[in-house]
Amino acid sequence: MVQLYVGNTDNEWFDFLRVRPELVEANFWRPSARPFGAVKPGELFVFRLKSPRNCVGGFGVLSSSTVLPLQVAWETFGIANGVSSYASLRDAIARYRANELVGPATNIGCRVLVEPVLLEPDQWFPLPEPWSPNIVSGKGFSTDQADGLALWQRLESLGDVMQLSGFGEAAARFGAPHLITPRLGQGAFRVAVTEAYQRSCALTEGKVLPALDAAHIVPYGEGGPHIKSNGILLRKDIHSVFDAGYATIDTDHRFVVSDKVREVFNNGEEYRRLQGRQLRLPALVSERPDPQFLRWHNDNRFLG
Repeated sequence: MVQLYVGNTDNEWFDFLRVRPELVEANFWRPSARPFGAVKPGELFVFRLKSPRNCVGGFGVLSSSTVLPLQVAWETFGIANGVSSYASLRDAIARYRANELVGPATNIGCRVLVEPVLLEPDQWFPLPEPWSPNIVSGKGFSTDQADGLALWQRLESLGDVMQLSGFGEAAARFGAPHLITPRLGQGAFRVAVTEAYQRSCALTEGKVLPALDAAHIVPYGEGGPHIKSNGILLRKDIHSVFDAGYATIDTDHRFVVSDKVREVFNNGEEYRRLQGRQLRLPALVSERPDPQFLRWHNDNRFLG
């Protein structure tokens, strides 16, 4: 048994993303910062297009649900927020929060969806029964009920579309209802690592979210995957030093600083005083840095 959530979806948001099939993730944002728990990661979030369409237009796999400041949401997802610019996102939020001053620190709800499938108009289909016009945000369905199972099977029938969207082998074996392992994009990776480290720098424990980055241990451009065990949440300046090879993390999760920091820059005391500091690790072992990735960074990036 799995859950599906059918969420009322802004038509402009949907149309903006539908013509950008290269996007591998989407931020289904809400103007309020209320938590969302109707479905869990790996379950489906279905797009119910608003009036006058009143139909199902697609879906995505939920990667996570979180609350982010507006500026961070834009920096994390960019046009995958369904708008062309930060100003457009701010204005869209402001329309719903008319009595508030909306700015970079305004918190919004983010449902992070990966591998979104946005159907062409001739593929849209009717809403599951029963559906009340009084539903404001959305409605949950379960595959152990007839209406939820029928919706799942209808989505399953779109297998060719899901193949094109990147579900790959998992889509070919969609079959009986089951959780889908979310394939993270860059934004979903950042959110996942941020939450794994409880929104604190793994070295300094700084909690100012705009100053933090999800650092890849093995860079994505060099084959490193978007998975939590290839990520560490670091202060942005430490991330830059780490990427440049002036620091690394050993397999005992200690911060190691290269002598090159002093030799090249005749300084670097703010990093050298962190020498040997132990990383604060995620609670789940599966979310901690993979030793194989750490060894790669030690051998291939660290300047020694």
